[in-house]
Amino acid sequence: MPLKKDNPCILAIETSCDDTAIAILKDNKILANVVSSQTIHEIHGGVIPELAGRAHLQFIVPVFQKALQNANITTQEIDAIAFTQGPGLVGSLLVGCQFAKGLSMGLNIPLIGINHLKAHIAAHYLSDKTPKFPFLNLLVSGGHTQIILVKNYLDYEIIGTTIDDAAGEAFDKAAKMLGLPYPGGPLIDKLAEKGNPNAFVFPIAKLDDFQYSFSGLKTSILYFLQKNNSLDVRFIENNLNDIAASIRYTIVKTLINTFEKAILKYQVKDIGLAGGVSANQLLRKEFQYLANNHQINAHIPAFEFCTDNAAMIASLAKYHYLNSDFLDLKSVPFSG
Repeated sequence: MPLKKDNPCILAIETSCDDTAIAILKDNKILANVVSSQTIHEIHGGVIPELAGRAHLQFIVPVFQKALQNANITTQEIDAIAFTQGPGLVGSLLVGCQFAKGLSMGLNIPLIGINHLKAHIAAHYLSDKTPKFPFLNLLVSGGHTQIILVKNYLDYEIIGTTIDDAAGEAFDKAAKMLGLPYPGGPLIDKLAEKGNPNAFVFPIAKLDDFQYSFSGLKTSILYFLQKNNSLDVRFIENNLNDIAASIRYTIVKTLINTFEKAILKYQVKDIGLAGGVSANQLLRKEFQYLANNHQINAHIPAFEFCTDNAAMIASLAKYHYLNSDFLDLKSVPFSG
């Protein structure tokens, strides 16, 4: 294989769920960040793994070609291929994995496997102002809610997580109860902007250490809606904005309260917010307020780097490349 470079050109592939994404990083700059989102899952009210895998097969070549076109480079300029190795949907991961292996073998360049969750944290490194190590990161997505102590680019320690459901899942399940289409989390965020967050009160789970729980909240919302719908069949319709605002407030308050405990214990000077739910408007505001209150620095990625994308895969892949963390062609994805 070619000699290693200090500033490599990396092509990164992200296919962990229902977005087919490819990005190209060169000289520490993202030259292309192409994402093709699948809309077929909307009619099913959630992602169907088999349909997601098939769609990736359909979209990955056009997305690859578009990325090369946007970056204005040829395949001969690429120094390494990175792909999401997991966690994610097995069928979706396999498409990205096999495509990456083919490019690695055909171009005779290194293959790099990336952990999707750690890549969300690496979205911070795409900014001009990056967090200083060590920093605490609140990772909030549809499938995961974690507090992570980031010691350096490749060294992480999970100090807190959810004991049941993720915050993103709570948003989506609550949206489904309200009759909103999939994906419902962003819709709750939008409706909440017009509502009163104190209109209705839902429980905020308080656990030991830095753990989260959202299953009780989902049950509380369900019973609340059932009770009020039995009294007024138009209750949700007439109070939709206030219900959305109250749900959003409860989830965000839960996230912030526990994260603040971690700040007090670890005494870091920088904190980061990452993952798909980090696009939530109230969470971003409360996170910045939390940092201001403790006189520390808050780091929140641009919206385009919050949800699933390949730029964050490329960002983390650079440090694996410099550390010579390469895979062989026998490597396989991991779903958990």
